[in-house]
Amino acid sequence: MAAKHLYFVGTAGCGKSTLTNAFLSWLNNQGYDAITVNLDPGADSLMYPPDVDVRDWVKLSEIMAEYGLGPNGAQIAAADMMALNIKEISQVVSGFDTDYVLIDTPGQIELFTFRQSSRVIVDELSGDSGMLAFLFDPAVAKTANGYVSSLMLAATVHFRLPVPMMSLLSKADSLSEADRERVELWSKDFYALFSALLDESSEAQTQASVEFLQGLETVGAGRPVIPVSSDTGEGLEDVYSEVQMVLEGGEDIEK
Repeated sequence: MAAKHLYFVGTAGCGKSTLTNAFLSWLNNQGYDAITVNLDPGADSLMYPPDVDVRDWVKLSEIMAEYGLGPNGAQIAAADMMALNIKEISQVVSGFDTDYVLIDTPGQIELFTFRQSSRVIVDELSGDSGMLAFLFDPAVAKTANGYVSSLMLAATVHFRLPVPMMSLLSKADSLSEADRERVELWSKDFYALFSALLDESSEAQTQASVEFLQGLETVGAGRPVIPVSSDTGEGLEDVYSEVQMVLEGGEDIEK
């Protein structure tokens, strides 16, 4: 089997790096081989030692110093520089004989997904063997409006990067049982989410949210979330099963 490439995508602080590290440990403990790729040129520190690090080619601090840019301008320049170097980065990644390539994407989700360079990066790195894992931030997703906002962002990411995608409820152990049950219900039942929006929002907010939600339902953007926790290990086996189901028809890796 070819290596599976799993991109952890989400807003800043949602737990991408922590989950990358946790899933790496889970795979290793199950007897599977995996490598990590850091695609954040501005990362100060990481939870794991990356096997391939974009900072070896593109480093935010160096771009700021060389071109006299602030952090935001340097991030934009870095995103395009990554695309220019992606063939060389891809050659390094493909040199590893591994089962999984775990790709930790930049915290600034708009820079990774909204620029044309992101399509170039994903196509070159993984081709048909790539899958997105979109992390829902529990602090946002526990309200109906927040959940719909996260759902809209997930749909936009999927539209920009048309490879298979799963939805993960990150840091699920940080939610109360009631909040967690609501989020899981909303991900499976749009009518329950409609009802929650009506209870939670003003009339103007509700109308806009419901119209957005109806549009998302029409294009099939809703999918059940998988609760995961880097601390407890919950859901990591489900992440593995989902990747294998989508990319390998449910077949397990031979250890």
